[in-house]
Amino acid sequence: MTPNSDHQAAGKTYLVTGASAGIGYFVAEQLAAANATVVLGCRDTAKADLAMRAIRTQVPDARLRSVRVDLADPSSLPATVESLDVDHLDAVVLNAGVMPTGPDRRVNAAGNELTFATNHLGHFALLAHLMPILIATPNARVITVGSFTARSARLDLTDLQSEHDYQPKRTYERSKLAQILIGFELDRRLRAHGIDNASIVVHPGGALDSLTPSRPPLFSRTTTQHLLALPAGALVHGKHAGAEPIVRAVLDNEITSGELWGPRIFGLRGKPHREAPHLHMTDPATAAELWTASSKLTELDPLPLPPNIPVRTTSEYQRHGA
Repeated sequence: MTPNSDHQAAGKTYLVTGASAGIGYFVAEQLAAANATVVLGCRDTAKADLAMRAIRTQVPDARLRSVRVDLADPSSLPATVESLDVDHLDAVVLNAGVMPTGPDRRVNAAGNELTFATNHLGHFALLAHLMPILIATPNARVITVGSFTARSARLDLTDLQSEHDYQPKRTYERSKLAQILIGFELDRRLRAHGIDNASIVVHPGGALDSLTPSRPPLFSRTTTQHLLALPAGALVHGKHAGAEPIVRAVLDNEITSGELWGPRIFGLRGKPHREAPHLHMTDPATAAELWTASSKLTELDPLPLPPNIPVRTTSEYQRHGA
């Protein structure tokens, strides 16, 4: 939490994708505790109901709603945004994601590789549909949730869909790097248009289920599971702690567009702090090419770039890191 977060969040509305489990759930819970209205964006509406029940056991007066968000089905997203039924949205947390569950490459109904389509293209399309509402909301924020693993990932712009060399773990890491690149590219485009919205990139560090407190009826951890996981706590933390940099990015007015936040200790655990992004995370040429490719794949463009304008360079993002 940030100082005076209760006051900051009063009367504000936040949408959190993937809020029915893991880090997304704790983001929603912590924002609800800060007195915000929280919209849980979930593919499974039954799980969304369970998540809201769990939040209300922790925050009895929580103001909660849910909308169905299926990022793997881009054709469903206009209906999602319509069902929000809001004229302002103070922040959207682009958190939802999937990890490959097997060795075989899978595609969604549009024919796009499922992990890349869900984690990256789905959020890109959702952002395009939300952008008119966000632009109409003074100081609205787009919080892109990346991953610590993006530090070692490298994007292959010639094989974004992993058609030629599919490796599940690498495909996931690349999808998270793609999200980060778009988060920084959105910052450039907001500046180019003179829009006062902010695009902030965050990652949760290393977050383990076994170090995470139970939230029945949504999920439970046994005492034995928790005790066995305690040694790992020297390196990583629970998902409730992994949510803290994300919540900080939503609530803290001192955080500005184009920043990267994560856990303080080796980027894996600890209190939130500002980081200097690695060079490959902010590269303007790669980000611009990825934006163009994503726009073609989704047939959407959240914020077209005006011609002949200066943009922040990779070195500028480095200098602004902590």
